[in-house]
Amino acid sequence: MPIEFHFQKNIIFKGRKKLKSFIPTIFELNNTVAGNISFVFCSDDYLLEINKEFLNHDYFTDIITFDLTPKKQKEVDAEIYISVDRVKENAKSNSVPTELELNRVIFHGILHLCGYGDKTSSQKSVMTLKEDHFLSLFSRGTL
Repeated sequence: MPIEFHFQKNIIFKGRKKLKSFIPTIFELNNTVAGNISFVFCSDDYLLEINKEFLNHDYFTDIITFDLTPKKQKEVDAEIYISVDRVKENAKSNSVPTELELNRVIFHGILHLCGYGDKTSSQKSVMTLKEDHFLSLFSRGTL
């Protein structure tokens, strides 16, 4: 189950190897099996074009997750696009380190692949609790 990082726009973050090894744990603890997961770190403009083309949305976003899992396949295959510009801006406006915000967004995308939504306020609350839980586990290095 390869976890791959691709860069359209560079971002420096520590612990990529640790992050790659932790990501399958999120899937496992949510009764989901990771397949091929590709993360693409890109610019606001790049992600805006994807948002317009595939989702008919004309606004900036920090993440777009595409579940590419073929029917009847057990393992989840996906591409997750993350705007480095948006992550940095959100980190600044929320007064948190960029690396923490980046991890939150990465975990957010994975949680979508595990079946969690964020359309309603109750779904957003559950998503935030899950993000916080996995951020805590990751930062403590437990499991």
